[in-house]
Amino acid sequence: MDGTRPYRRIPARKLAGLAAALMLTAPAGGPALADTGPAVTAASAATGGEFEASFAHLPAPRTLAAPSVGAVDIAAIDPPVEVEPAGKPLGAGVASYYGRRFAGRPTASGEIFDPGLMTAAHRTLPFGSRVKVTNPRNGKSVVVRINDRGPFHKGRTIDLSRAAAGELGLVRRGHGRVEMLLLD
Repeated sequence: MDGTRPYRRIPARKLAGLAAALMLTAPAGGPALADTGPAVTAASAATGGEFEASFAHLPAPRTLAAPSVGAVDIAAIDPPVEVEPAGKPLGAGVASYYGRRFAGRPTASGEIFDPGLMTAAHRTLPFGSRVKVTNPRNGKSVVVRINDRGPFHKGRTIDLSRAAAGELGLVRRGHGRVEMLLLD
């Protein structure tokens, strides 16, 4: 044996169920797949033909030709992909947090500071900007809204509210390196 695994034969009854589950289709003008068996016909008969009609609002499936199987519906086997929010990278920097001492005081934007909200202070970003802040040490991220000016400590890039710092795992040390992405 050359070290490769031989292909297993799949019984026709299991293949029929698999074909129905994956919504296998034959390419246009190509050979049809093996009989899909009673699974599809029973579903169509049970719903009075409404089974196919219930998918009429969906876009046509993308297909991929497979050597001896016919075409496979890619949408049925592609895992869902989370879309990363589009934004402008602001780079990395050091974040710190401010909390209880400033609670109830007005921020530079005029709103009252609440350390329990996901807000932050930045020297130049416009008020209301949303920034995704990620702690690369643990991979945790939060989205904060800029509502204040600061930080006023040399070497710091952004001051987070206590709640945001807690989500990122920065409260114990008081500061940490973060990566920032401007969302809007």
